[in-house]
Amino acid sequence: MDDFWVFGYGSLMWRPGFEFREAQRGRIYGYRRALCIHSFIHRGTPERPGLVLGLDRGGSCTGMVFKVRGEDHEEVVAYLRAREMTNKVYMERHLPAYLANGQQVEALSFVTDRAHPQYAGALEIDEAAHRVAVSEGQSGHNADYVLSTVRHLREMRIRDHLLEAVAERLEPVSSS
Repeated sequence: MDDFWVFGYGSLMWRPGFEFREAQRGRIYGYRRALCIHSFIHRGTPERPGLVLGLDRGGSCTGMVFKVRGEDHEEVVAYLRAREMTNKVYMERHLPAYLANGQQVEALSFVTDRAHPQYAGALEIDEAAHRVAVSEGQSGHNADYVLSTVRHLREMRIRDHLLEAVAERLEPVSSS
């Protein structure tokens, strides 16, 4: 089997968890990084759901594209499905990704299932920040997740203005 590509837009960018031949910045069109998934376990509870990232329709998204050896296909895809598909809120897709050099590749991606009960939809910045500020789950406070994501994105020199706007509203909350 030929080598294949995987697109990461959240923690997969800095903590992929699989071996790869190369990694480079890439962009996909038609989807954007968004706090659009309710988290009932890791970053919230059913009574106070947190918000985590999804790749939702509309706009574009800069992330990391990983080239993986073809002989690792079965193992890497199984790992990604176990990591991303536990509650079926994401759907597996192959999307065109554009690398920095202009090359287009097909990349395995996990996009938001808008029909899933955990889909939060497009929230106003203040509403998203409020939900994140009051939510905590088994993996910790939801604000820590958002602030860590923004910090990692900045380290990678990737700007996400909406996520940064939510984080700006959380900074005073996280220091208390």
